[in-house]
Amino acid sequence: MAYTCKNCGAVADAPGHLCNPCGDTENCSFCGAPKVDPKHMCKDKLAAMQYVCQGCGRVAMEEKHLCKPSPIG
Repeated sequence: MAYTCKNCGAVADAPGHLCNPCGDTENCSFCGAPKVDPKHMCKDKLAAMQYVCQGCGRVAMEEKHLCKPSPIG
């Protein structure tokens, strides 16, 4: 299936290769972009992150999702 960028009209086989993809997949609850994998990080999702892991650098909205959580900011 091909995806089309709503902003510039570019076409790609995977939605993760476009800045604002349009396709028939489930949408991200933060930005509306099709979910391509659990690591998808849009501006709205990044703004909601409250903690960073001091071990691996991963970010999360809740401390319980990280092994060594530290508040962001």
